[in-house]
Amino acid sequence: MGRDTRYVVTNLEGGRGKHLYEKLYSARGQAEKHIKAWKAHLAADRTSCSKANANQMRLMLHGCAYWIWWKLRAACPKRSPWRRAQFDTLRLHLVKLAATIVEKKTRIIVTLPASCPRKGLLLLLFDALAPPKTA
Repeated sequence: MGRDTRYVVTNLEGGRGKHLYEKLYSARGQAEKHIKAWKAHLAADRTSCSKANANQMRLMLHGCAYWIWWKLRAACPKRSPWRRAQFDTLRLHLVKLAATIVEKKTRIIVTLPASCPRKGLLLLLFDALAPPKTA
């Protein structure tokens, strides 16, 4: 709608204001967004157990869950809005759905319903996240 003037006040020597703002300040904001997503969408700040080992295990599991969601989001098509979606949105649209899952000796078969609205995206993600085929 108009100019969006930003001022940077720092004691760092060298570098232009544009570089400091885009590379340092904005990167810090991005890291804070990741921490917020980790806490808000995965409830990772809940350490209510009385034992420290239990809380540590819970945080490790939340860290693993965050990595899995990140990999799922990164596997989405580059120009897709799913690539920037929050984790709770991904969970609601891609994971919380009805499907038949059959576990075989060497593979897992997921059968989606005929009326699944995200069937194309899910099939693409299954292919992208599948383990590499051995010869």
